Amino acid sequence: MKKQMISTTVISFVILLLSGGVYYYTHIRILFTVMVTFLTIFYHLGMRLVVGYSIDAKYHNHMDYTKKWFQEKSFEATLYKKLQVKKWKKFFPSFNPGDFQLENSSIEEIIQVTCQAEVVHEIIIVFSFVPILFTIWFGSLEVFIITSCLSALFDSIFVIMQRFNRPRLMRLVKK
Repeated sequence: MKKQMISTTVISFVILLLSGGVYYYTHIRILFTVMVTFLTIFYHLGMRLVVGYSIDAKYHNHMDYTKKWFQEKSFEATLYKKLQVKKWKKFFPSFNPGDFQLENSSIEEIIQVTCQAEVVHEIIIVFSFVPILFTIWFGSLEVFIITSCLSALFDSIFVIMQRFNRPRLMRLVKK
C-alpha cells in the first residue's frame, strides 16, 4: 500500500504541474479544472504521507495506550456493533500491514501501533478541511466542502477500526 500511495502522490503532482503549465500558456478551461482536481488530490495524498511520517518519526509506534484518550468510551461498543465494523473492517487497506501482525510484533506493540494509527488519522481528519481555503483562489466552495467532508469521513473509518480493535487486543494482554 505504501508504494502505491507514494507513486499516486507523485503522479498527481506531475499531472498538476503539466496541466497547470499548459493551462498557463493556453487558457484552455478544462486544463484549469484538471489542475485544481490534481492539486486537491495531491494535497490529500501528500498531507497523509507527511502526517503519517511525521507522527512515526516522533513516536515510532510507541504511544502510551494507557492514556485516557485511547481508552474505550462507554458508547463505543454499541456504536461499533450498529455500524457492523467486524464485517467490513477487513476490506480496508493498511499503510504498513506488517505493523499489525502477531508474527512481527507483540500484542502490546500492536496496541501501540493502533494508537499511533488513530492519532495519524485524527490529525488527517482535521487537515482534510484545509482545501476549503482553496476557494479563495479557485472558487467552487461546494466542491471543496464535499471533497473535504468525504476525505474526513474516509479517515474516520480508520479511526473507528483502531478503536474497535484496541479493546479486543487489551483483553488479550490481560489474559
